[in-house]
Amino acid sequence: MTRPHGERPEDIDVRRANSARMYDYFLGGSANFEIDREAVQKIVEAMPDVEYSIRASRGFLGRAVRYLVEQGIEQFLDLGSRVPIVGSVHEIADTLASEVRVVYVDTDPVSVAHGKQLLGDVKQADIIGADFRDVRSVIEGAETTGLLDIARSTGLLMVSVLNFVQDDEEAVAIMDRYRAALAPGSYVALSHATAAGLPQETSDRIDEVYANVNPPSRWRSPKQIEALLDGLELVPPGLVTASEWRPDAPPDLPPDRIAYRAAVGRIIR
Repeated sequence: MTRPHGERPEDIDVRRANSARMYDYFLGGSANFEIDREAVQKIVEAMPDVEYSIRASRGFLGRAVRYLVEQGIEQFLDLGSRVPIVGSVHEIADTLASEVRVVYVDTDPVSVAHGKQLLGDVKQADIIGADFRDVRSVIEGAETTGLLDIARSTGLLMVSVLNFVQDDEEAVAIMDRYRAALAPGSYVALSHATAAGLPQETSDRIDEVYANVNPPSRWRSPKQIEALLDGLELVPPGLVTASEWRPDAPPDLPPDRIAYRAAVGRIIR
C-alpha cells in the first residue's frame, strides 16, 4: 500500500490487523496492509458469506442516509467511518440535496490521512481523527471543521462501531452522551454485529481473529443491541436484520445468515 501524504510512519501499527483497514479491504479499498488482508482471509475461511453481512450493513447505511435526508436532515456525523470510499455518506447525500454536510470520524491514522486525500476537493465533507468514545472531543472537532452546527438536528451514524466497545455499560453510556449532546429531532442510525443464528464454531473462530485486531470486536445479542437504543423513537420497522431495514430489493441471503442488526431512531426529549 502507498502511504498517504501527511501520514506519519510512527502513527501506524502494522504489527496487528486494524478493524478500519480490514473494513476497507472488505469493500475493495486500498488503505490496508498485508496483515489486514490476512485477518480478513481468516474470517472468510470461518464464514464464507461474511461479505454479504458486511455489504448488508453498508447497504443499510445508504438507505438510512437517504431516509434522513428525506426527513430534512442536512448534516451528518459519521462515527468510525473508516476511509470514505465510493458510495460514502457525502456522495449519497449529494445526489439528494447539495447542501448536506458530512463530518467523518475515525481514530486510525491511515484512514484519516487517506480520507483527507480523497476529500481534498470536497467542500461539503471533512474527516477528523478522534476516538468516538470521547464525545466532547468528537463534537468539538466536528464543529471546528465549520461543517456541523450542534444546535441543529443531526444524523448520527454509528454503523458497526459499538461492537468495538467491549463493556456493555460503557456502550450504553456512549449512546446516552451522544443523545444528550445532539439537538432534539436528531436521528441515530445504528448497526451492530450479532452472532444470533450463526453456528457456535463460526462465531468462536471469528472471535479468535478479532481478539488480535486493533481494536478488538465483540458480538452482542439482539436484546443487548436493543438496549443501546433505549430512549430513541424507532423508525419502522424497528430493530431488524440490516438487509431487512427498508430494503430496495429482496435480500441476497436469508436474514438468519446476516450477522448485523440495524435500526434508526429519533431523539425526542
